[in-house]
Amino acid sequence: MRYAMIMAGGAGTRLWPMSRKALPKQLIRFVFRDGRDEPCSLLELAAARLDGLVPPRHRVICTGERYRAEIERVLPDFAGERILGEPEGRDTINAVGFAAAVFGRSDPDAVFAVLTADHIIEPDEVFRDAMDVGFSLVEQDPRRLVTFAIKPTHPATGYGYVQRGEGIEGFDSRAFAVHEFKEKPDLDTATRYVQSGEYGWNSGMFIFHARTFMELLGTYAPVNAEGLEQIAAAWDTPDRARTLAEVYPKLPKTSVDYGIMEPAAHDDSVSICGVDMDLRWLDVGSWPAYAETIKPDAAGNRTRGTGDTVLIDSTDNLVITGSRRTGAHGHTVALVGCEGLIVVQTDDATLIMPADRAQDVKRAHEQARDGLK
Repeated sequence: MRYAMIMAGGAGTRLWPMSRKALPKQLIRFVFRDGRDEPCSLLELAAARLDGLVPPRHRVICTGERYRAEIERVLPDFAGERILGEPEGRDTINAVGFAAAVFGRSDPDAVFAVLTADHIIEPDEVFRDAMDVGFSLVEQDPRRLVTFAIKPTHPATGYGYVQRGEGIEGFDSRAFAVHEFKEKPDLDTATRYVQSGEYGWNSGMFIFHARTFMELLGTYAPVNAEGLEQIAAAWDTPDRARTLAEVYPKLPKTSVDYGIMEPAAHDDSVSICGVDMDLRWLDVGSWPAYAETIKPDAAGNRTRGTGDTVLIDSTDNLVITGSRRTGAHGHTVALVGCEGLIVVQTDDATLIMPADRAQDVKRAHEQARDGLK
């Protein structure tokens, strides 16, 4: 059967001061879509993309246990066992392994998609069609590990790349053997990748057979596999909560890319396949990226929020106003003679910085009283 797990454990520090420990970026309702008047969260968008892809009872969200109540409030269809609550974040290899262990305990033929909660992906029908191809690849051969390659629109240096190999018979050139994964390149290298037509952006989304994933975990990361198998064995017993709390925080941290995909590329017992995704894919991981969700005015300014914004002789600025959680009206923000600034005003903090210093917001987050919680 088909399953899906949304990873929703990121801290989102580059979107401070909106994103905090108590309410990280995937739960902030600050994205508008389809002409709707009310904003939604990135997690709500990710959950909606699953409609028509897998049965509702086979969808789960893996997130910090501390966010369970908030998720159940905004997404009431996800409750109980449909939230895999991590006692603490232990990177993506454990989030994916957690899902594989839970799915596989009751369904030895479980095939599951690993999806992200911090992207805007549209149109939905193109996404679902590509996912269907990925599911079919693994259902045809459980030893396949499937990743998804986004058609690049520019030579981005902030993404990893997937190099296409030969096509896979029976999939109309939509699927291919992955020749190699490339880490974030410099601009000249990224330009060559895009011009060659051989590379796509690494989406961070996958499809695995649960049993195959756990076997590979046992080979490449045996300590992680042993711990997750302990958790799965206790899942339907009164010891579930205690075992999870005791075992999970001790699991070694690494990403699924480093821990599984890289060694699997040299393992003849499995094959890594890719599926092309030709759609809009935006990683909303920074304020400049978030700005791309807002239509600019004639001067290139982008504004959003519940407060008033006054712009005089100002160009190419991003101004966000208002409360993070309640939607309460924010105070007025006025810019005079400003260019290329990011201004984010919340109910208890205000960020002002040049857009080209966006990566340094982490430093502000670290020094602002533990991120102001």
